Amino acid sequence: MRPGYKPSLLQTVVIIIMLGFAFLGTRAIWDPDEGRYTNVALNMLESGDWVHPMRNEFVGHWTKPPLTYWAIAASVGTFGYNAWAARIPYGLTFLFCAWMVWFIARRVVPGDENKAAVIFATMLFPFGAAQLVTTDFLLAAALSGAMAAWIESRHVEPPHSRHWVMLMWLGFALGFLAKGPPALLPLLVVVACSIWLPARRANSAFHWSGLLVFAAVALPWFLIVVSDTPGLLDYYLGHELVDRVTSEDLGRHGEWYGWLQVYAPTLIIGSLPWTWLLWRWLRKLPASMRDWRMTETRMQDSTGLLLFLWVLLPLIVFCFSRSRMPLYILPLFVPFALIIARQMRIEGRAFPRLGLVGLWVIVLLGLRLASAYWPTHKNAEEWATMIRAQVPHQVDHVVFIEDMARYGIHLHLGARVDKVSIKPETGKAFDPEYDTDLSTQLARADAGHTIYICKQKVWSKVREAIAARDHKITVFGKPFEERVIFGVVPTTGVGNVE
Repeated sequence: MRPGYKPSLLQTVVIIIMLGFAFLGTRAIWDPDEGRYTNVALNMLESGDWVHPMRNEFVGHWTKPPLTYWAIAASVGTFGYNAWAARIPYGLTFLFCAWMVWFIARRVVPGDENKAAVIFATMLFPFGAAQLVTTDFLLAAALSGAMAAWIESRHVEPPHSRHWVMLMWLGFALGFLAKGPPALLPLLVVVACSIWLPARRANSAFHWSGLLVFAAVALPWFLIVVSDTPGLLDYYLGHELVDRVTSEDLGRHGEWYGWLQVYAPTLIIGSLPWTWLLWRWLRKLPASMRDWRMTETRMQDSTGLLLFLWVLLPLIVFCFSRSRMPLYILPLFVPFALIIARQMRIEGRAFPRLGLVGLWVIVLLGLRLASAYWPTHKNAEEWATMIRAQVPHQVDHVVFIEDMARYGIHLHLGARVDKVSIKPETGKAFDPEYDTDLSTQLARADAGHTIYICKQKVWSKVREAIAARDHKITVFGKPFEERVIFGVVPTTGVGNVE
């Protein structure tokens, strides 16, 4: 290929589709996070209640708004109970983010749209995150769409500008339904740019029509569940908002240096193979920041300042927050891709040849395929396969006793999953550690279709607790992953083991 090679639109589309969907469902659902999200989504699908996210028919799951559950439930309802269906929404959001990078690049690096889209799609972190069943890629898609609409509103004449502002607020509303208040962080960028980089032709980003769109889309679900669930508003404002920002008790790298521990390797490794261009951009930032102090220079380099603020302002909030996880900064990889494409243009660097890009694509797909065979006790499909092999009857309900619940079994086995404690459960009203206690579970369970699982090291304790409740145990097969699998039926007198 020529040194000045640019990927064609067809090549760009093929690369992005391959990276978005190839081997997408080869890996089974891994607990706890993927299993938890799919379990809640399947409960919505099976119960017909698409308003209240539930761990089971008795316990709500309020840690996240419903958009993620809606997407998974709709996909599984359409394509069946399998990992492919659970991940289709993530393949689609990966494609959408790449498209938004392409769309924004028309304004910030015109002529290099295909380069920017390929850069985003081939970065290690977005590619890897596209296979994870979480809220984060839906949030990234919503925010990339919102920012694309806002940037477009600054380049078109009124009244078209107002239409783009309304689309921006639609994106923020969908992000709010995916993850709540963190979806509004890019508004810091919008406000800062409106002050430092005013666009005369654009409508205000806070025009009443946009705010009305946000309210109509984002708020009804919250109003419904807060009104019919006592205490939920306090839980959202206290635990899910204030505690995540200020408390170290969540175990998410809350130490003062936690931001460096989490975000530095995510940015360095996650931006491969383009990390070196981000480093070159970072080295030149001090000079650019000095230039931006002057109004004339700031307006001449408005694109550079916009992209810098798009990364900096949300990242500052993430660093000060005491809850820090790598996926939190996934939305920032959209501006990173644009920064890399722009840096490549500024330095006059040629885009890698198609063969090198193709080789990296093969490496990425190989990593995705290899992950399907990675040995882990969190693989829900292996648990489902074991249960089918060792339990001689149909299983509709799997109960984990004082152990991590493999909620992914719900997708792979079609059985409900619960986590119970031996002692009476007196936990939190929202997001309790256990779904119920053993006595309550035994009273509710259908003995013919329910099995129980516990660790071998607590087997004697569990056996005694069940016997004390006048139930008899039947062990199924050999222990699996150091867990005992057994059934329980009522009996008279003292329970025993068969």
